[in-house]
Amino acid sequence: MSDDTIRLVTVGRILRRRWRLLALLAVVGALVGYGSSLVFPPRYTASASVLLPGQWEERELLTQVDVATSSTVVDRAGAALDRTDVSAGELRNRVSATAADGNIIKISGTAQTPERAQQLADRVAQEFVVFAERIAGGSTAPGAATGPEALRQKVEETNRRISELANAADPGQTVESVQARTSLEKLRTSLEEAMTKLDEADPANNKAGMIVMGPAARPDGQAPPTRTQLIVGGALLFFLLAVIGHLVAARTNRRLRTEGEIAAALGSALLGTVDVPDDRRAHRPEGRGARARIRRLLGVDTRWDMPAPQKSGDESGRQIRYGRVCARVRNLLPVPRPLLVVVPEGDEIGLRAAAQLVAEATGDPSPSSPGSGYLKLRVVEVSVDRPLVPDRDTESGALVVLSAGSWTAEELAGIAEACADGRHEVVGVVVAGPVRARRTRDAARPADEATPALAVRGRATGGSA
Repeated sequence: MSDDTIRLVTVGRILRRRWRLLALLAVVGALVGYGSSLVFPPRYTASASVLLPGQWEERELLTQVDVATSSTVVDRAGAALDRTDVSAGELRNRVSATAADGNIIKISGTAQTPERAQQLADRVAQEFVVFAERIAGGSTAPGAATGPEALRQKVEETNRRISELANAADPGQTVESVQARTSLEKLRTSLEEAMTKLDEADPANNKAGMIVMGPAARPDGQAPPTRTQLIVGGALLFFLLAVIGHLVAARTNRRLRTEGEIAAALGSALLGTVDVPDDRRAHRPEGRGARARIRRLLGVDTRWDMPAPQKSGDESGRQIRYGRVCARVRNLLPVPRPLLVVVPEGDEIGLRAAAQLVAEATGDPSPSSPGSGYLKLRVVEVSVDRPLVPDRDTESGALVVLSAGSWTAEELAGIAEACADGRHEVVGVVVAGPVRARRTRDAARPADEATPALAVRGRATGGSA
């Protein structure tokens, strides 16, 4: 149940934060469906019904269905209609038959116009009746004598032959002649009785006379899939593919989300977590080109797979968190020295948290190191693709500040290696998270708005990769 709830929450988050993109993809899918309807011409289906009198078992009805769609029946119907524009194989694909209740075989024909569909269904039904009657008669050749009729002719010939033999026998009253005439009469009687039973049990007498129940009705609508169905199906297909794509991307996402994983990837200790008031503009990448405007219009310039920011306390509570982080940094340094605050390039939440740390360290003198004055911090942004940290100069050590759920373990390991190349020891990690700040009438102006100049933007120069 917990897993199902998580999936539903994830799908709901996709619908809320990516509805513009999903709507656009649905429109594209509808256009693709409309284009498909232009490529494939419309088709119409007409149906004719054939009644089979008598008692029929289910397997016998299925056999008649196969007969109705056999190549012999369909080819004869195509020859009668002179369908030279359609191959024999395609014509067979356009004919279908089903067994309905009441011993009815429903024969359907599909064509590009209602008239042709009606003609095809009627002609196949007629050819099926003719062919089925020939099969019941024991021959498929036109004009050939049926099986029961031929048998009756044989019986009549046998009776005549018996009469001839009886007349040719010795007319005397000898024992042999009497016995011969008696045997011939018994044979005649047996043949007549067998023929009578054959007539009573002949399935052709009970199941012959298939009837076409009127001409097929001319279709007044297209056969599926219609243009409307293709348009709706295309829109729904693209919409579902987009949602599934988001779910697959979230499933394969390797970005680290917990503080412990982030600290382990950087090979340092976690010094604390800080809150940053949520500002949607802070999550948006910079750019004023057409591509950036399109991304903002579609809503893909912000992360969808992060949970909604939680409510935070007041400004004083957030400052306490920053102050505790600064105090932990001072306790880690045996000798006060300047530090680099390393922020991954593009991490706006981490950059704002770093600027707030700089402001807090500058305004709070170190009580444990008299004469040292303030904790000196300098912010640098480092590219995660080719990380480069300034060589050790006045700063000796690095404090990594970043947001959770934005970077993979490989990217953070690259930043740690870049700090080691610049001879900087990573003294700790600070994880920043966005929160919804409470609005108060007497709230002071946020410190991150008052100290934007303390953040050094852009890639640092110097040092080795």
